[in-house]
Amino acid sequence: MRIRRTLSALVVAGLAAGGGLALAPAASAAPGTSSLAALLASDGDTFDRNWYDFDVLDQAVAAVLAAKPTSPVAVLADGTVPLTAFVPNDRAFQVLAWDLTHRWYGSEQQVLTALADAVGVDAIEQVLLYHVVPGSTIDSSAALASDGVALTTAQGGTFTVDVLSKRLPLVQLRDQDKNDVNPFLIRRQLDLNAGNVQIAHAITFVLRPADL
Repeated sequence: MRIRRTLSALVVAGLAAGGGLALAPAASAAPGTSSLAALLASDGDTFDRNWYDFDVLDQAVAAVLAAKPTSPVAVLADGTVPLTAFVPNDRAFQVLAWDLTHRWYGSEQQVLTALADAVGVDAIEQVLLYHVVPGSTIDSSAALASDGVALTTAQGGTFTVDVLSKRLPLVQLRDQDKNDVNPFLIRRQLDLNAGNVQIAHAITFVLRPADL
């Protein structure tokens, strides 16, 4: 099952994520320890009608931890652990649910339920971990130097940063599913949770650690 190329119209121009050996956080005062889990839940831990925030992601993390309390996904709630996450918005998960089930779901809760039914909690856990780059707080100021960098994720797999344009800027992340549409970083939603050791950048589609 594949996302049709016509969905590329949904792509929002973005700025690439940095990482790897050459990248480091920008110099600043001692970073804070507010976690990404706290950030994701900051607008209330409920579904809503805004498809461009992160309610599905927030609830997916909660669902994994409810089923598997010792899951490595719990690192997102430990703000003392440096990491960079690339966070799909609710629309990205809606597109993934359509791709896997060939149905377009009209609510965020239906999207998460459909994904859990389609692939199971273990697969959702692996997908979530594939969006987390542990050990580095990577901000957007270093990102455009990262063209061609392969980032190793908490899931164990890698994805590659492709800087398509430094002037726009326009940056794509290339995952392990060769047939899907790869996500772009969303320029207006970079450096989420800035000032803390856990930082996030929004992306337009869900990264895939394998051929889904």
